[in-house]
Amino acid sequence: MIVLVDGGSGLNIMYTKTLDEMGVDRTNLHPIRVPFHGIVPGRLAVPLGQINLPVAFGDQSNYRTETLTFNKVGFPETFLAILGRPCYAKFMAIPNYTYLKLKMSGPRGVITVGTSFHHAYKCEVECCGHATAVVASEELATLRGEVAEKMLDAKKSTGSFESAEGSKEVLVDPSSSEGKKVRIGTALSSE
Repeated sequence: MIVLVDGGSGLNIMYTKTLDEMGVDRTNLHPIRVPFHGIVPGRLAVPLGQINLPVAFGDQSNYRTETLTFNKVGFPETFLAILGRPCYAKFMAIPNYTYLKLKMSGPRGVITVGTSFHHAYKCEVECCGHATAVVASEELATLRGEVAEKMLDAKKSTGSFESAEGSKEVLVDPSSSEGKKVRIGTALSSE
């Protein structure tokens, strides 16, 4: 199972696909409309709801279970879930990113959860590929279009040129056959 343990995240995230594969009934979701940032590039995300689920670390001889609150999100995933600081606090777990280990107290001693550097590298490559796909997606293209339109609207309202009353068109070079014209004010002095 690939679960991202992210000490920078202020919440626990569970993807819709993961909940569906677990067979979790959607009626157990609590509505929530508080947005968060940092998951979808360039946008805030609004969870589809919250759910409380039991999470266990360890093995049959030494394990610990706590109930964690997850925000359910409906966009494409690279991981099954993201465990953030609320998970660390609930389990009083200590991560060591150098050794790719997560340690916490259990009823029969310390529980250590870890992975290999090879596995972590594979996950990183997959995550980068996923991020590249998201950046190239139509959703981001639409977002770029929206931003460009807003910038054009802002330029029009602040610095667009509209010819004033009392102006006339004058040939730039009367001897030229190109017929290029410029608009000048009629109230200007001859100088």
